[in-house]
Parts: sequence; C-alpha cells; structure tokens
Amino acid sequence: MSEVQIFEGAMDKGLEGIVACSTGVSSIQGNTLSYRGYTIEDLAANSTFEEVTFLLWNNRLPSAAELEKFQKSLAAEYALHPDFIKSLKTIPSKDVHAMQWLRTAFSLSSHWDKDANDNSNEANARKAIKMVAKMGTIICAFEAIRNGKEPVAPKADKSIAWNFMYMLKGQEPKSDLVKIFDTCLILHADHELNCSAFATRVTTSSLSDMYSAVTSAISALKGPLHGGANEQVMIMLKKIGTIEKAQEFVKDALAAKEKVMGIGHRVYKNGDPRAAILRKISDKLTAQIGEHKWYEMSILIDDTMNKEKGLMPNVDFYSATVYYSMGIPVDIYTPIFAVSRIAGWIAHADEQYANNRIYRPRGKWVGKTDQTWKPLSQR
Repeated sequence: MSEVQIFEGAMDKGLEGIVACSTGVSSIQGNTLSYRGYTIEDLAANSTFEEVTFLLWNNRLPSAAELEKFQKSLAAEYALHPDFIKSLKTIPSKDVHAMQWLRTAFSLSSHWDKDANDNSNEANARKAIKMVAKMGTIICAFEAIRNGKEPVAPKADKSIAWNFMYMLKGQEPKSDLVKIFDTCLILHADHELNCSAFATRVTTSSLSDMYSAVTSAISALKGPLHGGANEQVMIMLKKIGTIEKAQEFVKDALAAKEKVMGIGHRVYKNGDPRAAILRKISDKLTAQIGEHKWYEMSILIDDTMNKEKGLMPNVDFYSATVYYSMGIPVDIYTPIFAVSRIAGWIAHADEQYANNRIYRPRGKWVGKTDQTWKPLSQR
C-alpha cells in the first residue's frame, strides 16, 4: 500500500478549540467579552455605537474632537446614490429572504465606489466609513422597496441608530428606543473569531477587496446557526404561542434531540454576557407594549434548558423579543446584525491586511487509497 500522509489533530467539528490567528480586536475570556480591552458591560452602559466603531478600528477611544469628526465623516456617507437606488429597485424583493437581498445589494454597492479595488490603507479607510454609514440605509431601502414605497432619506445630523429607526418606519423615533437600539448595536459589533469574522479574514487573506470580504461575511451571517438564529427565536416563540406550552415545547425538543434556537454557545459555558443585558431590556420593552408573555415564555425556556441541559441563552435569544417590541419586522433581525457587525468585520479585515498570510489549511484524508482507473468495459 502506498504511503498516505496523515495529519494529526484534524478537527471535523467546526475547528473547535483551534486557534486560527492572533487578534487584538475583541476577546472572550471566561464569561467576559471585551472590545480592545473594554468590557461589553462598560461599553453598553456608557458608550455609543459610533464611539465603539472608532475604538474597534483605532485600538483606543476617541477624544471629543475626534469623535465629532468621525461622526461627521459617517454622516456624510449615509445617503445612497440615486442610480444605486434605481438598481436596488430591480432586485427582486417579494418572497425573498432579507439576507439574500442584502448580500446582492451590498455587493452591488461597490460599483458606486471608485475606491472599491484599491487596497491601500487610505482607500480602505474611506471604504470603511462608507460601508458602515450605508449598511443601515441599504437595509431600510429594502423594507421600503418591498412595500412599494420610496426609501426614506437619512438625516445627516443624527446617529446611525436614530437614522435606522427613522428610515425603517418613516417617522422620528422615541429617544429611549434609540438608546436601546444603539446599545444593541454595541452588543453586536464584534465577537472574536466567529463564523462571519473568520469568513471575512479568509477572503481578505487572498488580498481580495474589502467589499468582497464583507460580502463573504454577510453570506456566513445569513445562516440560522449564526446571525439567523435571532429570527428563528421569534418564529419559535410565535409557534409556541402561549406560556403554558413553552415548557412542554422544550421538553419535546429535548426528547427529539432538536436544537432550541438561541440557546447554548460554543465558547461561553457560564452564559453570554450580552444576553444578560438584553434580558433586562426585553423584560422592560415587552411590558411596555403589553405583551410581556414573550419575555415570560423566554424566561421559562431559558430556565428549563439550564436545568435540563446546563445550557444558557446566547445574544440571539433575547434580542428577538427586544426587536419585536420595537416593531421591527422579524426578517429584518439578521440584517440588523449586519448594521452593527460590519464594524467588527472591517476591524478584522484591517488586522488581516496588516499581517497577512493566505489561509490554506490542510484536510485530513479519510477517503479511499490505491485506486486504479479501469476502462468503461471493465467496470
């Protein structure tokens, strides 16, 4: 038998436990999530999404003057080119998954950026601003177009969180909801080497352009085991329907060895710190809209899964009821993830460009060996 090269330590289960790169963007240590050394609790309580984006890209918090300049640079890029909007209207939007539409639309947006294929640091800095500024505008355009309306133009004197809620519904949002939504953006901005961040880095490692890298990330985010989980959580809760049926649903799912969406995490073993923050927000908002049952159902599922399997909720679990309480369409939940996480994707792309080697892992061979071709007449 010919010699077959064997690679020890092949991890067929999602590269679990494998360290794929060094990063200074964000880290998970035990039950603590930090962006550039600042805990998520500290940032959620005190920061803004724009400030956190600056932090992720610059490895430090901005001064007041720097933050003002950064916010103005983002605001200057909120709006979409009229010709781009015309093109968006030609993308089928009826009975289409929102992330499918976003994947196409975001990739198409590169055609209106003269820096698209320039990988210099200066061009990438300009692209980064445009991408973060326009992501929310693109998603709100989708909501308008599929409902036969004209997209609402953003306001340059407002934040990304304010503008998203304004453009999505066409009316000025309440300040308390803007603050909550801004907190949600902070919580989702990055999460170490998650699936979409890894997809970003793999594409970046070929020295492809940043639009291609982020399009790869959007494609990864679409999956129900990644960003799509928050959408599935709300679908699950609606399917259950009542508090009385929630515990029975969980026990049936466990008996059938089915996954309960939004529960469990590959890295956190003692609970996702982002979920703890969102749990409090969910309690408050569901009560405000007179539909506290969604929170009560969530708590029951949470407690039952913890008791029965030792599993705790991840960020998707309570974000579903938070977004529902804010009147956001269920299929927009995952695109919202992209509005925030694009800040982290860009930070990972920048880090990869700065210290690059193309990703080229090996596969452990488990197929046949010593095969010999035979003519058709002998098979």
